[in-house]
Amino acid sequence: MKASRFAYHAPSTPAEALALLAEHGDSAKVLAGGQSLIPMLAMRLAVFDHLVDLGRIPELVGIERRGDTVRIGAATTHAAVESSADLAGSVPLLVRAAPLIGHFQIRNRGTVGGAIAHADPAAEFPAVALALDAQLETVSPRGARTIPAEKFFLGTWSTALADDEILTAVNFPAWRGRTGHAVEELARRHGDFAIAGAVVAVELDGADRVRRCGIGLLGLGSTPERATAAEAAVTGTAAGEIDPVEVGRAAVSTLQSVPADLHGSADYRRRVGAAMVTRAWQRAIREAHDG
Repeated sequence: MKASRFAYHAPSTPAEALALLAEHGDSAKVLAGGQSLIPMLAMRLAVFDHLVDLGRIPELVGIERRGDTVRIGAATTHAAVESSADLAGSVPLLVRAAPLIGHFQIRNRGTVGGAIAHADPAAEFPAVALALDAQLETVSPRGARTIPAEKFFLGTWSTALADDEILTAVNFPAWRGRTGHAVEELARRHGDFAIAGAVVAVELDGADRVRRCGIGLLGLGSTPERATAAEAAVTGTAAGEIDPVEVGRAAVSTLQSVPADLHGSADYRRRVGAAMVTRAWQRAIREAHDG
């Protein structure tokens, strides 16, 4: 099957992209890396008369350190994230999640902004953005705004972006000090969407107590989930007194919409999710201890 005929547009600035979206309205769709949209078009699960490609806008590409924040342009590829030495030191959770996204061909074309704006609850980067309290920059005809990750994901493939709005960059806080980061997920094959997974970032203070942590869950709801109950339970507690298995149990204890499909029941996914959190927590704490 082939995609329906469409007009391809390659704007060179965000303003040009916004003008095209305004001109063509509901018949236009933003094209980022295309790794999800193009297969959907090819199978005619989606049909648009106009595609507005953001990949040729230079100002949407790049990784920039700004004090305690790292700004990543929305059109920056997964491969660029994966190979970034700066990100490996400042936002290691992103770098460790990147190799789990599809295969290298997908990572060479897929973009950070595309993955986050697509809002697949089983994807890695949305869970990382949520766990690290990322701030998302957008622009529309009404101007620019910043959306916290916790308010961005509304449902499966649904976000706070308006139809005439584009994601331009994602800002991640750069964690310092005694920190550890880990990603764990279970998939049938490497590169497949995870049945369930977890991303964990933790910081210890000088007395080995948990100063802060972020736990993101993927594949366990209609959106990426934040394990706030587990985070609250461990924050301020001595790391040696924390039972990793209990962290896993707490992380999935408040989930309300765990999916069930041919890959596993809701109960199975919940148990897998708890195990992934436990493993990720153990690795992150070990790394924070070792410095």
